[in-house]
Amino acid sequence: MLTGGTHAPFHGTSAVVLGRRRGGGVGGRDAPPAAAPTASPPAPAKTPVAVGHGGAVASVDAVASAAGIEVLKRGGNAVDAAVATAAALGVTEPYSAGIGGGGYFVYYDAKSRTVRTVDGRETAPLSADESLFLENGKPIPFDQVMTSGRSVGTPGTPATWDTVLDQWGSKPLRTLLAPAEKLARDGFTVDSTFRSQTEANEARFRDFPDTAELFLPGGKLPVVGSRFKNPDLARTYEKLARGGVGELYRGDIARDIVRTDRKPPVDPEATRVVRAGDLTAKDLRAYGTLRQKPTKISYRGLDVYGMAPSSSGGTSVGEALNILERTDLRPGATTQAQYLHRFIEASRIAFADRGRWVATRPSRTSP
Repeated sequence: MLTGGTHAPFHGTSAVVLGRRRGGGVGGRDAPPAAAPTASPPAPAKTPVAVGHGGAVASVDAVASAAGIEVLKRGGNAVDAAVATAAALGVTEPYSAGIGGGGYFVYYDAKSRTVRTVDGRETAPLSADESLFLENGKPIPFDQVMTSGRSVGTPGTPATWDTVLDQWGSKPLRTLLAPAEKLARDGFTVDSTFRSQTEANEARFRDFPDTAELFLPGGKLPVVGSRFKNPDLARTYEKLARGGVGELYRGDIARDIVRTDRKPPVDPEATRVVRAGDLTAKDLRAYGTLRQKPTKISYRGLDVYGMAPSSSGGTSVGEALNILERTDLRPGATTQAQYLHRFIEASRIAFADRGRWVATRPSRTSP
C-alpha cells in the first residue's frame, strides 16, 4: 500500500485527482491540422474529473476507497485511511490484496518534508534454502509450486499496519478495521472482474472444499450482480480488532496458518499433487517489518523517491529515469516512435539489471 500524508489530519488541502485526456491525439477527432513532419502536436488539454478538499483516496475499488474517505472525514490522517482502505481491499480484491500477503509502505511527512518507508513483504520459512522449489534435484513445475505449501510465507501486511499506525497513525486499528469487517459480513456486489478472476482459479478451488464453498457458492461461479459475503474474514478482522495483529502471529490464527501449510486441506478425491510446506510457529513469531531509507534519484531537477530492495520498484524506475535523462525528450525533439523506443529500451535494461542484481537476501548488495 503506497500512501503519502502528514501527521495531522487533512485540513484545507485542495486535491485534484484522476485526469483524462481530451481529443483523439494525432489523427483523432480533435486533432490539429496537419503540420510539418518535424512539428509536434500541442499537449492535449486535461480536465479534472474529481475536485475536492480535505484529502483524496485512490484504489482499484470504489467501495474500498470510500472506506478511506470516511476515515478522513472523521478526522483520521493519510496513514489511517490507507490502512482502512487496504483492509477493505482484502474483502473486495482477494486475488491481489489481503492479510495473508505483504507489501510496502511509502510515507511522506509534509511537515518535515521527508520520505520514509516500511518493508512488509512476506518472508520464507527459516528452513528455506536453495532446494525449496526442487524435488530430486529438479525444479518443481510452477503451477504445482504455486498451489502448494511451499509457496507460503509469513504474512507481512498485518505487521505493516501495526508499524505504520504506531509510528504515524492517529486512530486505533479496531476503528480502522470496522468498515472492512462490516463489508465482509454484509457482502459486496460481484463485478465481472471478480467473476473472471474466480473463474481463472476455479479448477484449483474445486480441489479445496473450504475454498470451493466460499468462492463457488452452490458449486458455481459467483454471478455478476450477486452479493458475496466472507463471514470467516469478518470474524478474523473482528479478532484482530479486539486482540491486535499479534493474534495472527501468535494466537489461534497463527496455529491455523501453520496447520494448513503443513497439511494442505485437499479434497481426498482430488488428483492434484499438493505438497506440504515447512512454515512453523517460530517463523510467525519471528516476523518483523523493516524500516529503511527510500531510494532517491534526481530526474531533470525533480527528486524521485521509491521503495528500496526487497522491492525492485525504486531501483528499476530510478535506473530507467537515469537512462532517459541523457536523452532529449522535449516535444519537437523526438517523434512518438522514438520516444516509445527509448522508454521501452530504458525499461528493458532496468529490468534486466533487476533480474541480475536485486535480491531479497539482506546480505546481498545491489550495485
